[in-house]
Amino acid sequence: MTEIEQQVKEILKKIRPYIQRDGGDVEFVKLDEDGIVYVRLLGACVGCSAADSTINDVIEQILVEEVPGVIAVMQID
Repeated sequence: MTEIEQQVKEILKKIRPYIQRDGGDVEFVKLDEDGIVYVRLLGACVGCSAADSTINDVIEQILVEEVPGVIAVMQID
């Protein structure tokens, strides 16, 4: 596991309780060499109309700000 992956997983651990509070969850899938983090939304997030907002406005914003090298977050179904 790379240092960047470790940082991403640590930040996702901090974000998860807020997502779980609404019945959802987020799972780290992979980090590609271009700096794109792939995650899977689970639980109530599946099919939720706010899922894109959760990815872009919360998860992506925090990871891009906090982890050097991360440029985007994409959702995998």
